[in-house]
Amino acid sequence: MTHSYPLFCMGNPLLDIQVKADDELLARYNLKSNDAILADESHMSLYEEIIQFPDVVYVAGGASQNTARGAQRLLPPKSVVYVGATADDKFSSQLVAAARADGLTTEYVHIGGNIPTGTCAALISGHDRSLVTKLSAAEKLTVEHIKADHTWNLVKGAKVYYIEGYFLTVTPEGILEIAKHAAVENKTFTMNLSAPFIPQFFTKVLDEVMPYMDVVFGNEGEAEAYAVAHNLPDPKDVKAVATYIAKLPKVNTQRERIVVFTQGVNNTIVVKADGSIQEYPIIAIPENEIVDCNGAGDAFCGGFIAKLVQGEDIAASIAKGHYLAHAVIQQVGPTYPAHIQ
Repeated sequence: MTHSYPLFCMGNPLLDIQVKADDELLARYNLKSNDAILADESHMSLYEEIIQFPDVVYVAGGASQNTARGAQRLLPPKSVVYVGATADDKFSSQLVAAARADGLTTEYVHIGGNIPTGTCAALISGHDRSLVTKLSAAEKLTVEHIKADHTWNLVKGAKVYYIEGYFLTVTPEGILEIAKHAAVENKTFTMNLSAPFIPQFFTKVLDEVMPYMDVVFGNEGEAEAYAVAHNLPDPKDVKAVATYIAKLPKVNTQRERIVVFTQGVNNTIVVKADGSIQEYPIIAIPENEIVDCNGAGDAFCGGFIAKLVQGEDIAASIAKGHYLAHAVIQQVGPTYPAHIQ
């Protein structure tokens, strides 16, 4: 009998290779200081270069895995399960150990051959982070893996789903299977836009899954990219973009769509399908106490989703999201301090 985990998370498990970067390094690889992209051939030497840096830090990453670890820290034991694809290698072992430290159950599909576990170059400059992802084994997860008995039993046992937008580049078919299940069973299906390139370059598959989304997460940069891709009149009007998304057609009409956009130091915006807009201020923090903003958005979603699983209202979910993000930005990488609860 498969254990039922209330929260099912899925995405690309990655080991973050994190270093402090200067403008010269970013320019040499044609990278923006605050962005997230998929690596191409021009970035291959970047990974070899940064592992030689004296300050290199290896951190368990992958957007939804960060969220899953954060949510599990706030929930009773064995509340969260995370599914993704890795190799059976030392990087995968590091991911398992990091997840276990936060109490997270991982169900990795091990990909054979000589394909390594995915990695992400996390280049930190000031409060910005440039993420360059080499998916490797992570992009080999298929809809067949998801529909296999063991994984599908985990899907059926959950009541809330969280999937990163990055995963639209891997198996939109697999995401749709889970989304359709959630709609039929009146469960809560949530996704994150994850990065500007998702709405920009994966517009079609994003639009195919959108009718199933009960909660849509993102930030102001992703909102703008979505607006440009959909020819909205004012791409920088975050509230207008959120309202547009909230009012889009929905398959499961028993649940009202909620759009949640964070805006860095500015208020978090929440818009419902009825057009109502609420703003929630973040927890203020002196600039000198901010160590690293990598994973702040993932942590916010972890706090929010944990309260959602517990049946709490929007205000409580936002508050816990802000609490977890506030804690993470005082750490190196997407790591959760011991006092989190």
